[in-house]
Amino acid sequence: MRILFGLIILFCIGLPRATQAQDDLIDPVLIYLKARLVDKEDGAPVGYAHVVNMRNRGGTTTDSNGYFSMEMLNVDSLGITAMGYMKEYVHIPVTYNEDSVLTVYARPLRIAIGEVKVTGEGKKVNMDGVSTGKPSDIPAELRGDAFNKKPSFLAAIFSPASFMQYHLSKREKEKREVRATMISDAQWERLSQYYNKDVVMALTGLNEADADSFMIYFNQKSVLTAHSREYDVREAILKQYELYMREKLFEGEEPKSN
Repeated sequence: MRILFGLIILFCIGLPRATQAQDDLIDPVLIYLKARLVDKEDGAPVGYAHVVNMRNRGGTTTDSNGYFSMEMLNVDSLGITAMGYMKEYVHIPVTYNEDSVLTVYARPLRIAIGEVKVTGEGKKVNMDGVSTGKPSDIPAELRGDAFNKKPSFLAAIFSPASFMQYHLSKREKEKREVRATMISDAQWERLSQYYNKDVVMALTGLNEADADSFMIYFNQKSVLTAHSREYDVREAILKQYELYMREKLFEGEEPKSN
């Protein structure tokens, strides 16, 4: 009985050493590894991770679908790092077949973050004197088209409130002026590509100072519209320049050219 018990102990002690010795006897063989890195929890591919051979420090990167391949020895190990995942060290199984794709798992990195309270100080805005909007007391059916266009004279009979609001309301007048200014600004922003001092000087031959005077004269005529094209602008400049020169000659002045 004692002899049997002793043999069992010797067998248990010697088994790991035999296994280790067997592993140490594996011949290093060059292989072409084909593998795919996926999330261990949901199996989703882990793209653009760094894969490094820990023996020679050579490496590669997984593609958008988690696939990668590299030449290595069957006894090498890989270090894999990916944003949002724990660093993994992988040993290639002895039974790996180059005709298959080895699946490598990456464990998501979990970081516990305490509660964050964001505080700050902002400059207090003085709202004194700023008017606040008020709902209109005029019923909707009586407002007519005062907010869109000038009401006709018939509105004075059928919608007198709308007619009076358009002509007597200071706020409505301010709205129309602001809208007209916005339209004018948008118009000049587009026309400035064709109508500017350089264009005027090139077409008329005026120097810079007289070009400024002519442009003031030209702007007062309001000959350009929102639909004016480059040809229309040039034609209008030449026509108004001719009238401008006649008036200057009549006044006894002659603009200087470059």
